[in-house]
Amino acid sequence: MNLRDLEKEFELLGHYKTKDLDKLNKRLIKENQDVSYLKDIVLKEQKYHRTYFQVMMGRLKSTSERLNFIEENHALLEDWWHVDQLTQFVGVMDIDDVYARSLNYVKHSHPFLRRWGYVIWMPTLIKDERSFDMIVSLLKNDTEYYVIMAEAWVISYLAIYYPEKTFKYLNECSLNYDIVGRAIQKTCDSFRVSNDVKEKFKTIRKKYK
Repeated sequence: MNLRDLEKEFELLGHYKTKDLDKLNKRLIKENQDVSYLKDIVLKEQKYHRTYFQVMMGRLKSTSERLNFIEENHALLEDWWHVDQLTQFVGVMDIDDVYARSLNYVKHSHPFLRRWGYVIWMPTLIKDERSFDMIVSLLKNDTEYYVIMAEAWVISYLAIYYPEKTFKYLNECSLNYDIVGRAIQKTCDSFRVSNDVKEKFKTIRKKYK
């Protein structure tokens, strides 16, 4: 399938929903279609971002190969804040491998790559008990909105599985309130956190007032 054929497929989708695009992408994977030609146009035509990564990664055999593919194409993520979508296409990840990669991502000069360094953990890896210490060691103050939101998001997931440890961490950490405040809000917005835990987390705000 060449670009012209793919454009026709997109035209048939019309005003599509994500599930419609995923259905097309899964068909392309099943047909073993090579969409590598999209690499040169995804930064201009962002509608192809999901198809490029989903299909190309779907053709790879192992999780490690898929994570390597993301690294090899990191320049294409520098204008795509939806990097959190990539976790859907990777498969079962090894926590030690992810941690080693994240150490480099969170130091990257580009904010969307730093964002990926955090959102890669959600939500499956956070269920591993070792993830708490690994994740909090990655957290650091940032000035970019999408990175701050990613950090707050991952903290709110930690609060679901490790409420006491997360509460203690937020009480003692040196993160700016831009991150802490949003993490508390996201925790309080979660349906998976008890009201008692939410009320307890709200008390942390007093430290910043």
